[in-house]
Amino acid sequence: MRTNKRLLANHVTIISSTDQSTDARLHRLTGSLIRAGVSVDIWALGSSQGAPAGATFHQAPGGKKFTSRIWRDLVLPLRTSGQVVIAVAPDLLPISWIVTRARGQKLVADVHEDYSQLLRDRSWAKGFIGAAAKIVARSATSFARKSDLTTVADVQVPPFDARNRLVVRNMPDRNLLTMSGEMDAAPRAIYIGDVRQSRGLHLMLEVAEQSPTWKFDIVGNLAGTDLDYVNTWKTKSEAADRVTFHGKLSPQESWKFAEGAWVGLTLLQPTPAFLAAIPSKLYEYMACGLATISTSLPRCVALISQSRGGFVADSSAQIASQLNSWSTNPSDLREIRGNALRWATENLDSEREYGTFAAAVKALF
Repeated sequence: MRTNKRLLANHVTIISSTDQSTDARLHRLTGSLIRAGVSVDIWALGSSQGAPAGATFHQAPGGKKFTSRIWRDLVLPLRTSGQVVIAVAPDLLPISWIVTRARGQKLVADVHEDYSQLLRDRSWAKGFIGAAAKIVARSATSFARKSDLTTVADVQVPPFDARNRLVVRNMPDRNLLTMSGEMDAAPRAIYIGDVRQSRGLHLMLEVAEQSPTWKFDIVGNLAGTDLDYVNTWKTKSEAADRVTFHGKLSPQESWKFAEGAWVGLTLLQPTPAFLAAIPSKLYEYMACGLATISTSLPRCVALISQSRGGFVADSSAQIASQLNSWSTNPSDLREIRGNALRWATENLDSEREYGTFAAAVKALF
């Protein structure tokens, strides 16, 4: 099909009905395209203040209601102006596929996670809503499979039989990070990411109560299902004044909390979606020069063992004991931090990873 003359040449439109402009993967992918000389405009939630630098940002219509999300699924594909459209939300893929075929655009399906497995981690995915969500997940996988390019965030993420599949891992974009540098005088741990029980929220708060010399910075969007738990904890826990919730920030603002921090936390529960995964923050902590404490997910264990850049534990008592040991003897921690940074420098070739992605997108023009 011939390209619509009204489409912008050498231009990519990224659309999402769910992601905020501050989404870290959105920033990484956009940054790689801009560095490769591609112009980018974005339709997403949030504001231009947290959007990727160098891109033109448009605020997606509607609010948080489910009906607004359906409306965005219908209208956002029609508002694209690029020769290439990148859809980064699963429910956008069916309409996006139809519209791009009709308009002569190329479609990139960016699949963040194994959506079907992820639903097993969501308390709301029950009954009629859960059944509908499973249908959307299966449909998204089907349309991702036949898109012009299918990018997946890790090797275990489907579809495996896509006609043009490219693994684009969430490698650290060093343009977005702040190095840890010298450790603060007082020990401090950070967590950056989605804030919910399955990602270690409750475990982190238990650890805080057992680590009286440590401060904790938690950066990310707090899940609504955990809001009451956190509010109750704040009113009852003696550790509340040492734990700060900063909310959702842009990647650049989020990673400023790495400066002076001692340790990064990644305490995922062994849910079906996480068992085969490796969290992007583990790569990023290491690239910042932070030691990592992780739960014993298989790939996290392997990486920490290989790099000697962290500590693995599953109970709050074990984690707190290690933190308290490091606060007493920080020289041991400095060695681990050095191991982490050295491994990241030698093994995480972000430039090649994102360069391959940008080249694959440019090949679609």
